[in-house]
Amino acid sequence: MWFSFKKQPPIRSLIGEGTAVHGELRFTDGLRIDGEVHGDVVAVGDRRSLLVISENARVHGKVMAGHVIINGEILGPVHSTELLEIQPKARINGEVRYEALEMHQGATIDGELKRSSSEGDKPTLMLAASNDV
Repeated sequence: MWFSFKKQPPIRSLIGEGTAVHGELRFTDGLRIDGEVHGDVVAVGDRRSLLVISENARVHGKVMAGHVIINGEILGPVHSTELLEIQPKARINGEVRYEALEMHQGATIDGELKRSSSEGDKPTLMLAASNDV
C-alpha cells in the first residue's frame, strides 16, 4: 500500500450540549465537546489524542492535543502537536500553534499563527550547483 493511514484514537468522552464544565479537563485518547468548558482542555499521556470541538461548543481556556478539530469557539491559546483542522464555523481568539494545518474558508482567527517546529528542525539545504563541499 502506498499510503500509511494512522488510525484515529477512539472518542471515549463527551461533554454534551447544554453542559457547562468549570475547571481543567485532562483526557487520553479522544474527547468531543458539544457544550461549554471554562478551563483548560489538555490531552495527557504518550498516546495519540483527538479533540473535537463542535459547532455549538465554547472553550474558555487553553486547548492542547495531538489532532484538534475545531468548528466552535475558543477563547484562549490552541496547541496541536500533530494536525489542526479549523472548520468553516470555527472562531478562535488566541495564539495558535500547530505542526500541520488545514483551514477552511469562513473560519476566523484573532491571534498569531505559529508552526510548532523550531528553526533547528529544518534540514540544512545545499545548492546542487554549488562548488562548496
